[in-house]
Amino acid sequence: MADGNALPQREPTLTIAQVAERTGLSPDALRYYERAGLIERVGRTTGNQRRYAAADLAWLEFLLRLRETGMPISGMQHYAQLRAVGDATVVDRLALLREHRRDLAARIHSLQRNATALDNKIDHYEQLLDEQPETDTPA
Repeated sequence: MADGNALPQREPTLTIAQVAERTGLSPDALRYYERAGLIERVGRTTGNQRRYAAADLAWLEFLLRLRETGMPISGMQHYAQLRAVGDATVVDRLALLREHRRDLAARIHSLQRNATALDNKIDHYEQLLDEQPETDTPA
């Protein structure tokens, strides 16, 4: 049975170096994300050192997915602002993500067309090499 006088367990937190290692973002980039409004002000120790909670890390991972899929910083900032407002913006956030997904699908389609063109060119050059007569090289 739990002791009613026990202190609540604190969620483990991560230093900026630990978050940088896990996300691949530099500490400077993490600080920029905070200044740019992409992440809310991170908790601090009494010595004013940033301490990231699991929820901060999950949010950063989602931001990285947005970035890796080509969302501009301004779009990420807009999404972060909507998120900060709360549930009243779910419709707007959904619309923003759907639009981004459509843009991503178009880029994927374009990349697939370009990959096919490259594959065709590679096949062409390989065929040219296969058709060339082999020459004896001096031993």
